[in-house]
Amino acid sequence: MTAPGPASRPAAPVDVDFTCSDVVADRYAAGPTVVLRMRAEERSGVRVHALALRCQVRIEPLRRSYDDREAARVVDLFGDRPRWGRTMQPLQLAFLAQVLPGFTGECSFDLALPVSYDVDVAAHKFLAGLDQGEVPLLLLFSGQVFTGGPGSIAVQPVPWHKEATARLPVAVWREAMDAHFPDQAWLRVHRSTYDRLAEYRGRHGLLGWDDVVARLLDGEPDGP
Repeated sequence: MTAPGPASRPAAPVDVDFTCSDVVADRYAAGPTVVLRMRAEERSGVRVHALALRCQVRIEPLRRSYDDREAARVVDLFGDRPRWGRTMQPLQLAFLAQVLPGFTGECSFDLALPVSYDVDVAAHKFLAGLDQGEVPLLLLFSGQVFTGGPGSIAVQPVPWHKEATARLPVAVWREAMDAHFPDQAWLRVHRSTYDRLAEYRGRHGLLGWDDVVARLLDGEPDGP
């Protein structure tokens, strides 16, 4: 009979923490994007061969203050101030993914966070309604950590309790938006409404959509 081989040792547990050191605008991205400057730190001394990371990004609106102008802009999201304790719940902003290369100890990496002017989405409507200050973000992590010794590999999950906080300056969000849509806002209308506006624009020889809307708001007659 063949003697049994030595029992394989269980993989040493990993303990990776995440922190965000800065949030900046990416002015050269294909679309409006802010970048979360991140750091991963492995605290148990285990060599990480790779880390397949997922990150859920939420806005925590209760963790900031609002002036009267901002409060008026978010009233359709949360209602009046007296109700905010019940209605001002976290807003889902994005799901991000990143694969980190091997490291021992700690490594730095970037998470690209796309942003949008689609104000039919609650999180982006919220961002568009702010004038100044910072937006509190909560980053919730999951994924797989690849470790192991010579000739073996082990895969361990990133625990669900791993999270980090970040502060997105409103000025950085606007910088990212202005890199693609300088001093512009977004409005979605029904296709039939767009067709009517386009016909109106052509009939009056107007150069742009601002001219169309301004003319209609000023109440000018729809004459020849």
